[in-house]
Amino acid sequence: MTYTLIATAAMGLEALVAKEVKELGYAPRTENGKVYFEGDAAAIARCNMWLRTADRVKVVAAEFYAKTFDELFEKTKAIEWEQFLPKDASFPVQGKSVKSTLFSVSDCQAIVKKAMAERLKRAYKMETWLPETGAHFPIEVALLKDKATITIDASGAGLHKRGYRTAQGEAPLKETLAAALVQLTNWYPDKPFVDPFCGSGTIPIEAALIGQNIAPGFNRDFVSENWAWVGRNVWDDARMEAEDKANYDQPLDIEGLDLDSNMVRIAKSNAFEAGLGDLINFRVGNAAQFRTDKEFGVIVGNPPYGERLSDRPAVEKLYADLGRTFAPLETWSIYMLTSHEGFEEAYGRPATKKRKLFNGFIRCDYYQYWGKRPPRRSE
Repeated sequence: MTYTLIATAAMGLEALVAKEVKELGYAPRTENGKVYFEGDAAAIARCNMWLRTADRVKVVAAEFYAKTFDELFEKTKAIEWEQFLPKDASFPVQGKSVKSTLFSVSDCQAIVKKAMAERLKRAYKMETWLPETGAHFPIEVALLKDKATITIDASGAGLHKRGYRTAQGEAPLKETLAAALVQLTNWYPDKPFVDPFCGSGTIPIEAALIGQNIAPGFNRDFVSENWAWVGRNVWDDARMEAEDKANYDQPLDIEGLDLDSNMVRIAKSNAFEAGLGDLINFRVGNAAQFRTDKEFGVIVGNPPYGERLSDRPAVEKLYADLGRTFAPLETWSIYMLTSHEGFEEAYGRPATKKRKLFNGFIRCDYYQYWGKRPPRRSE
């Protein structure tokens, strides 16, 4: 059976998520914050297993227009919920409403829940309440300009929760954004890779997963693993595919630096939890004093932003120091993510390119400085 699926995406990452969906063999259609595509049960498992930059994978139960609560109730009740949910299914309903006549989210949730219960009781010939003691099916009703999209969340915990993070710092970077930062560079696994502000190690760990083609979902569970219509064999096949495609023999030169020795310890612990402890060199180090004799490497950093006015002078000095430190690295490509609008001026030169991204709710720019191209391999 073919389903309409949605891979949700943070603002600015839709094209990257669509590219990943396409590489898995599905035809994406992009909207704000969402990538639609068609796929079977195997697609649900494979996309959860492999999408590095998506937030969640959802199954679309129905899309329709509703301007009244009666419309919402009847059209929800008309959905063949028994095709998705067993009679003992647990199905909490979440909701959101934007620019819609039905603006009360709590009322919309209650109506969808009631309509689903009525349908399931009739389908399973149950006179009283539904037990909800079985498999979990998180439901969402999202209203946008009176169009209701009702989905079933096939991921459970967000896809950024890879399962390797044992601890983190005060403002951790989401794993999905970290993977996006790596994928938006010109890095290949045979090049050196450095994160001079590594914190809990998320960017270097995501780079190592990409470098060895390790599926980001290999180390965690998903809510749809318990859905009978997806099937345990489908998930076994998805995990086998992930194992077969991993290139554990790919050598990597990945380094992470941080001024805080405790963060370096946490980064090492997280890398070992991911099975990558021997592949990444984490050490205490000052980004503004970075030196290397290597060539054609890539530096990806998420430095302090200076969100508070009192922090700005120190942050701007740091950016200036980075500009001087990285200037001699002519063959290296430098990528920095920050919300500070004066980054280029402080750094000392304009970026080759910059891309708008969001770190949580903070609007940032990803400043890209491309180094010299390496010589052709034939040379």
